[in-house]
Amino acid sequence: MDRDKNKKRNLNNGENNGETQNRKKGKIKENSKDKNEGRNKGRNNKAYDMETGDNNDYIEEKPSVFSIVLKVLLGILAVFILIVLCYVAYVIISYERIEDNVTLDVISYGDTGNESVTTGEEYTIGTYNVGFGAYTPTYSFFMDGGEYSRAYSDESATEAITGAAKLAMTYDPDFMLFEEVDRDATRSWHVNEEDLISDIFDGYYETFAVNYNSAYLFYPFDEPIGASYSGIALYSKYEITSSLRRSLPISTSFSKFLDLDRCYSINRIDVDNGKELVIFNVHLSAYGNSDEIREAQVSMLIEDMNAEIEAGNYVICGGDFNHDLKADESSTEECESWAYPFPRSELPDSLMFAMDNLSENELDSMTDSCRDTGDAYDPETTYVVTLDGFIISDNITMTDYEIVNSGYAYSDHEPVIMKFILN
Repeated sequence: MDRDKNKKRNLNNGENNGETQNRKKGKIKENSKDKNEGRNKGRNNKAYDMETGDNNDYIEEKPSVFSIVLKVLLGILAVFILIVLCYVAYVIISYERIEDNVTLDVISYGDTGNESVTTGEEYTIGTYNVGFGAYTPTYSFFMDGGEYSRAYSDESATEAITGAAKLAMTYDPDFMLFEEVDRDATRSWHVNEEDLISDIFDGYYETFAVNYNSAYLFYPFDEPIGASYSGIALYSKYEITSSLRRSLPISTSFSKFLDLDRCYSINRIDVDNGKELVIFNVHLSAYGNSDEIREAQVSMLIEDMNAEIEAGNYVICGGDFNHDLKADESSTEECESWAYPFPRSELPDSLMFAMDNLSENELDSMTDSCRDTGDAYDPETTYVVTLDGFIISDNITMTDYEIVNSGYAYSDHEPVIMKFILN
């Protein structure tokens, strides 16, 4: 009987345990069901959120192709603007005008021994703008509407400068003035043109005045003209006792970064009568500078020349005047913007252009000293004008005057040669 009771208890316990296990299983199933319902509910919520456009932490929308491209373009633009601003700052910060009244070094090459010039003897002087060795007859310059900003090559620049110097030397000048001589410039492939000329003018004294010391100019974009260190040079068989660089007035606008640091040099040579022969080497502004700038430059130059005349000295001013020296002063409307007539009326009676001693027939038959560089040189069609020459004081007699006709073989300018006597 006790066995039956125990058996019954065990059966009851089994049933209870079964119920307990079933209840546990039921709970597990319910929990799983709840979890599944929660997942489904979450999925339904996500779908709902996507449909309604509500923000949901679970959704990360991919950026469109347009937005990516836009961001890239904006980034490139920002970098470009930054580069431009840095470049402009570099040009502005590096710009500095050379001071006025700078004493120049006098250099001697080879065997030099002539100390002074003599009154009553004939001497020869020349001036030649060599155009930094770029302007062979086929060359055209971008600032005049042409193609190029640099010489064709370093070989071309070397050949042009050497040819120009040798052409000048055929006249065995006692004094020779050169303009646009590069010492180190991108536009002339870093050829030291002063050295090339000095090798040919062995036995001469020399002075060099810098009139172009620019930062790297990144224009034109396909072949930038770059940085330039250039100037004007005077060679003399006779000792130059002193030389001074005078800074000319120039534009104060943004164009000053593109223009030369215009100047002229004042070079003194002793004369046997106790006076001095004072030679001015000048390169005035071009490219349509304002009337105010042109007038200020001419006025300053005339003032300095007149001071030498009042001191009893002999004065010769030669170079590139960037004015039409043949044109009548009143004919400004017929002239190019870069070649206005020189204001002869401003010269005192003691100064005159040496070419004014020539007859009208001699002037008409004489070649011009400069060609337009908007295109290659064509003798039949190219615009030509006389920009180069000499002003002399009334105590000097001009005995011969020539503009050499080389067909613009080495430059866009031709050399001008003058013979003279000190009275």
